[in-house]
Amino acid sequence: MKKTLLLGLFLCMAFRAVAQNVQLHYDFGRSIYSELDEESRPLLTGTVEYMKADKWGSSYFFVDFDWTRKGLASAYTEISRELKFWDAPFAAHFEYNGGLSNVVSFDNAYLAGPSYAWNNADFTGGFGLSIMYKYIQKHEDPNNFQVTATWYAHCVGGKLTCSGFADFWREKNPHGYFIFMSEPQFWLNLNKFKAFDSQFNLSVGTEIELTYDFSFRDGFYAIPTLALKWSFD
Repeated sequence: MKKTLLLGLFLCMAFRAVAQNVQLHYDFGRSIYSELDEESRPLLTGTVEYMKADKWGSSYFFVDFDWTRKGLASAYTEISRELKFWDAPFAAHFEYNGGLSNVVSFDNAYLAGPSYAWNNADFTGGFGLSIMYKYIQKHEDPNNFQVTATWYAHCVGGKLTCSGFADFWREKNPHGYFIFMSEPQFWLNLNKFKAFDSQFNLSVGTEIELTYDFSFRDGFYAIPTLALKWSFD
């Protein structure tokens, strides 16, 4: 627990200068599913998210911090880099996933493979697709694969943003060999409404965690959140 707390404080200090947005989610999982308790489903999740494109590709990371009534319970991160030295929508994708927790165990995972990205002319919408080899460190069956899709769309003059991802991967677990997870998000961007200042970058929305055989849970789960997001210029 002490290591998790120190990691959380370090990441907050290191990332706040470069974060594109920070989010706070109130989780309704324990209200919907009686088998979920506070130990397996924390009350609050804070997210720091960053993405930046450059002439050699793009960098992306997010960090999730989970809190229970006892304090910070876990920190989980995904860090990726897409490399391209050519004029084409394809890139080489490299990724690391891992974290610390006093509730569940996060195995380090390393991923690599090709990716494809498309954006419309004014960057109000786009999607990406990656097909990767996935190595899960210290797992009894470490050699696996993962397919990831991402998307975003700014609608109604930017007042509504829809974004998210979907992962499908192979990983031996108590219920089989395959896991699915998707987290679509829907945001109302207040600075696009006349009643708010254009620099008031607060968004109100929700994230819906859709999973199948994920995190030792058997079958399909749909868990919504109520969320706030502050975006940085």
